[in-house]
Amino acid sequence: MADDDKKDEQELSEDEKLAAEWESAMEESGDADEDSREDEWAAAMAESGETGDDDGTGEDSGASRDNVRAAPMEEFPEGTNFSQGSGPAPDLDVILDIPVTISMEVGNTQIPIRNLLQLNQGSVIELDRLAGEPLDVLVNGTLIAHGEVVMVNEKFGIRLTDVISPGERIKRLQK
Repeated sequence: MADDDKKDEQELSEDEKLAAEWESAMEESGDADEDSREDEWAAAMAESGETGDDDGTGEDSGASRDNVRAAPMEEFPEGTNFSQGSGPAPDLDVILDIPVTISMEVGNTQIPIRNLLQLNQGSVIELDRLAGEPLDVLVNGTLIAHGEVVMVNEKFGIRLTDVISPGERIKRLQK
């Protein structure tokens, strides 16, 4: 009989030997007993009042669905407009202290990388905007207004000449 065991071991591949070692180690540690784990799981489910599959196939047969009740829904009066809000006004102080970045754009252009690499001190880049045209005022990269440059206490500033309406801003985002 011992010769048969040795012969079986020689016929096993390395992977099979490793699998057999793992299996024996799992049995020794008590983790290989799947039936006991399933029993523990079923007991925990029964204790919590939940049921798993009814027929042991891993699929719900639908019998437990008969016990399901719909959650009550709050009825709202006809014509309630949620975009305006029916409750108290939201507290805008929460967002009023959030910092945003305002930048002014004189103009822009596109050039090939070859030309970009040839730029040095004194180079002139032609922009797409005419001299005297208003600058774009951007908030976090979104155009909100146009304006002209002014000097305020020896610092540059901008005087807004045209503020973009919220509707127009949305249209520009959709493009």
